[in-house]
Amino acid sequence: MSRLLAALALVLALLPAPADALTVTDQTGRRVVLPALPARIISLVPSVTEILFSIGAQDRLVGVTDFCDYPAEARRKPRVGSMLAPSLEGMVSLKPDLVVATTAGNRQETFEQLERLKIPVYVVNPITVADVLDLVARLGRLADRGDAADRAVAALRERMKAVAARVEGRARPRVLYVLWPDPLIVPGRASLVSELIALAGGDSVTADGGQGYPRYSLEAALARNPEVIILASHSPEPSALIRATKWERFTQVPAVATGRLHTIDGDLTHRYGPRIVDGLEGLARLIHPEAFDRAETR
Repeated sequence: MSRLLAALALVLALLPAPADALTVTDQTGRRVVLPALPARIISLVPSVTEILFSIGAQDRLVGVTDFCDYPAEARRKPRVGSMLAPSLEGMVSLKPDLVVATTAGNRQETFEQLERLKIPVYVVNPITVADVLDLVARLGRLADRGDAADRAVAALRERMKAVAARVEGRARPRVLYVLWPDPLIVPGRASLVSELIALAGGDSVTADGGQGYPRYSLEAALARNPEVIILASHSPEPSALIRATKWERFTQVPAVATGRLHTIDGDLTHRYGPRIVDGLEGLARLIHPEAFDRAETR
């Protein structure tokens, strides 16, 4: 931290909180004191950026990271650098009322630096689908877009119910979902992707593995005899279809033998924003194509 920022932190630390301060609790249970609802928000989380745009609160968004690339308009917002090492000076120059960060991708050091400068930090940590919907509602209240957030959550719930109705009562295929091929990274216990696969009418063969997104043995994964294999694609990497050829040699695996080797846009299933329901619908179509009319299959 520069000498100027260090001096500023010392001065701000001595200032008392306003008598009419607003106190909110973030998703990790931390109490965050704000003088008022924030008019200038910096998002260090791509999913948070997506949510704010989806509820019409983009006018309050004054800064984003280099990874905040959706929707396209987000790319035109001022950049503060990477999630892991955002520019402190850049954030201070944008005069934020609030910085939204995450325990999965941002460093504790960043939180502490901002707090020394008396810049409130709201930390998010959604793990389940319910947490994601809760986050939409929370950000809606923070950004004074509560009604829009409630409508967005209601619409997402309706789409989830429609998927549930499609897959209800059907046999649940064994699904191997690959976040990353080498080393092999898969959804394990208490992960959003494992939950999405279950909601889409499948059983993840690695859901009983390590917590979150563990590394996994290829041999162990294939020994589970997955009936569907889904490979996540990540921009700007080459198409996952290229990587799919590496899996086609495992002809003894049911998913390969029956041609059920698929790809999906990882941003739809890994980012905990409104598009997780797009991801859920995509997973359901791959796992249960028979449940969707031909005209509706993408």
